[in-house]
Amino acid sequence: MARTRHDRADEGVLQEHVDRLRAADHVLAWVGGEVQRARAARDEAIREAVAAGLSLRQIGGALGLSAEGVRATLPPGSAKYDRLGATYASTRQADPRVQAAIWDALGDARSVVNVGAGAGSYEPPQTILAVEPSLVMIAQRPSGLAPVAVTTAARIPLPDGAVDAALCSLTIHHWDDLDAGFAEIRRVARRVVIFTWDQQVYRDYWLVKDYFPGIAAYDDERAVPIARLAEAFPGARVIPVPVPHDCTDGFLGAFWRRPEAYLDPLVRAGASGFSTVGDQETEEGLQRLVDDLGTGEWRRKYGHLLEQDAADLGYRLVVADWE
Repeated sequence: MARTRHDRADEGVLQEHVDRLRAADHVLAWVGGEVQRARAARDEAIREAVAAGLSLRQIGGALGLSAEGVRATLPPGSAKYDRLGATYASTRQADPRVQAAIWDALGDARSVVNVGAGAGSYEPPQTILAVEPSLVMIAQRPSGLAPVAVTTAARIPLPDGAVDAALCSLTIHHWDDLDAGFAEIRRVARRVVIFTWDQQVYRDYWLVKDYFPGIAAYDDERAVPIARLAEAFPGARVIPVPVPHDCTDGFLGAFWRRPEAYLDPLVRAGASGFSTVGDQETEEGLQRLVDDLGTGEWRRKYGHLLEQDAADLGYRLVVADWE
């Protein structure tokens, strides 16, 4: 019988590596738990401060954040990203190449409303207002960004024709009322730039195809078809956005050439797709990935990706203009 690499290795050396991995995991688990508890305490303090009557200008000033000038139009804690978005400030840093594509699509727009703004990734300097329903996400916005309206795309607090463009970055799949959101965008802007993905292309991504099919099944229901966007915004242009191999924005497809990254719970926390599958599928998918990385199966099937600088996973810009 052929001996494996494990059989040939010195057991003492192997145990040393195992011990180091366990020690590192223990430290990460402790730090992660402390960070999670601190963020939860901060988020609860924000909600209680709002309920007590403090304005978000006062809260933003106390926290040193850019929540100043915010108008609260939704009850605190009502947004799904109050639960899912706690790590976005550390895991969802804007990638400069993706940002360049988005800002190029905005063209000569001198005023922008950032709809579904989250923690502020890809928000251009000419933004006059950000729209975001989650206080947790707002609290992670860097200082110096635009003021925020705590509301949804269906209720944008701007007058008709107030801005040159509306930006929607990886957000429309979370909207409860697409028609209302699109109608508001047409009302307040003259151009829309939507950063989204084509689910028909994305379904072939190795992560969801081989390891987490539940994410693909869920996205089949929540992803907004490109054809639906073309219908809502006639004449829209569709621009592919290749994902760089070292993408700094931790959205779900960012680690296509770094499969080991998905084993990191912080990475998974920054990609909402993982929240759509249960613990059992997550555990089974991760174990399959660990096994395939260990045996070389992943490299056998997808090693050609290691030679690519960028990959088309289906991410798209949909750009439309109207008068």
